[in-house]
Amino acid sequence: MNLLFLVCTILLPGFCELYHITIIVFGVRFLTHFVSSDLCKFLCHSAGFEAKALSYDYTAIIECLANPQKPQYSGGIIINPELNQGLEGWSAYGEAKIVHRELDGNKFILAHSRNQPHDSISQKLYLQKDKLYTFSAWIQVSEGNIPVNAVFKTTEGLKYAGAAVAKSNCWSMLKGGFTVDTSGSAELYFESNTTSVEIWVDSISLQPFTQEQWRSHQDQSIEKTRKRKVKVQAVDKKGNPIVNAKISIEQNNSSFPLGCAVNLNVLNTTGYRDWFTSRFKFTVFEDELKWYNMEHIQGQVDYSGPDALLKFAKEHSIAIRGHNIHWDSPHYQPSWVSSLSPTQLNAAVSKRVVSLVTRYKHQFIAWDTVNENVHFSFLESNLGQNASSKIYKVVHKIDGTATLFLNEFNTIEDSKDGLATPAKYLQRISEIRSYHGNQDLPIGIGLEAHFTIPNLPYMRASLDTLGATGFPIWLTELDVSSQPNQALYLEQILREAHSHPKIQGIMIWSPWKPQGCYRMCLTDNNFNNLPTGDVVDKLAKEWGITKLAGTTDAKGFFEASLFHGDYEVKVTHPTLVNSTLAQSFKVMSTSETKKTTKLIQVFV
Repeated sequence: MNLLFLVCTILLPGFCELYHITIIVFGVRFLTHFVSSDLCKFLCHSAGFEAKALSYDYTAIIECLANPQKPQYSGGIIINPELNQGLEGWSAYGEAKIVHRELDGNKFILAHSRNQPHDSISQKLYLQKDKLYTFSAWIQVSEGNIPVNAVFKTTEGLKYAGAAVAKSNCWSMLKGGFTVDTSGSAELYFESNTTSVEIWVDSISLQPFTQEQWRSHQDQSIEKTRKRKVKVQAVDKKGNPIVNAKISIEQNNSSFPLGCAVNLNVLNTTGYRDWFTSRFKFTVFEDELKWYNMEHIQGQVDYSGPDALLKFAKEHSIAIRGHNIHWDSPHYQPSWVSSLSPTQLNAAVSKRVVSLVTRYKHQFIAWDTVNENVHFSFLESNLGQNASSKIYKVVHKIDGTATLFLNEFNTIEDSKDGLATPAKYLQRISEIRSYHGNQDLPIGIGLEAHFTIPNLPYMRASLDTLGATGFPIWLTELDVSSQPNQALYLEQILREAHSHPKIQGIMIWSPWKPQGCYRMCLTDNNFNNLPTGDVVDKLAKEWGITKLAGTTDAKGFFEASLFHGDYEVKVTHPTLVNSTLAQSFKVMSTSETKKTTKLIQVFV
């Protein structure tokens, strides 16, 4: 039996790599350290282990459990992550008192006598720039359902890693992440505005990844979730394989929805229409479907805008998301709404919902049902706490085929916005579904994705948490604020979203206007691509709009890994009468077919 185990995790590729070493003796973790690659390789080789690049753990638990799970990555660079060594590595933060406890065999740390939100437990760490840090912990509070934040005090200021709505008598997982621009010392602590509660913490993990590792996670996820192995076999009429046949494969349509918002300018501007229709098969109307835009005067509803855009989309076989039925911000209501009594408002809202959804039922693949209902509560404030939930029920009854989205901002964009964290978002979804008759609603998670500077670790961790519901997730209004790195950040966000296994579609919020776009344009007024447009074209091509060519092997096979979508394969061989034979086929995900490899036989 080995008494000494070494676990090495590659953190940097190249000659002067750094490795994270965890030394465990008799099952006790007593050293967490960064050493040079040569030393790590020597130690690992001596112990009979190989150093391997660390995979990303997409797991997130949204149920409140009787006991916390083990820390991800064995705690990463956190000292004493499971609190098995008492308070080693941990200290009080602020004026809190901390104690080490054990309950039903589970050891944890508890902060009590809290007077300030930041009074809690802490651990000092050293953080490195250019690393991407993923964080997780299990949290419990002594009473109630209380939001708790994980915060890192750094030389740059406070970094909010993530938040959870912690409960009493069970453990909730908090998952998040962050980056730093400057290497230096830092201190982790936990924060809650409810100072009367104790904060219990266990199974803490902080794992750094390099940029190269992060990109490798994306590539691995794409291979697993967006692509599938395909074998094309050329055979003669007797079933014998044909060797050295030339194979050409081209994708006609991608199965992954990558779309862009549109407005009425597309109808009367030929350049815009040609630019748009040559790229996108999914769209959403910018403002034309919004209540304040359709009913300037009460009772006089103008359907001309959405009707015209619907006709345009149908003519070009473009699928549409319906945005939106009701916007719950008090600032985006028709001007006449403010003078209505609650009874009159209820009647006006009901009329809006029924008339709109009835007119466009089965025309849209999804509805943004109540927009921004996590940040805002206009309906709830005026019509009662179940007002929005009732709208979901009515919409589903009228248009049962559409997915009903709760569309929200800052859930993945800004870790400091405590109003719409993933935990708060899921809490609101739970409230909507708990309303009588809503238990089986086809709910969708709509994330507006209005970014400034992306925090990719927080974005990924938030998608992990939201994805644990099993509901479809779309980025519904993706853009990046105007800045020198706008195109770079757009590419980073698109790559992160497309590679995440739970994302089912992306809608870019860049409808063209002569006077300028909302925050981000893809094209100039002559419909030549801007750098952001070049990013979209590059990724669309990379994600499947491409050609492959090769020759069959001794058994008549040609193998490729293809993105999900519709394809045409062409086979050329001297034995063919018409020189080339073409055949269409579709590549679907393995979850749809239960088969890992698709076999296409072309009879020559």
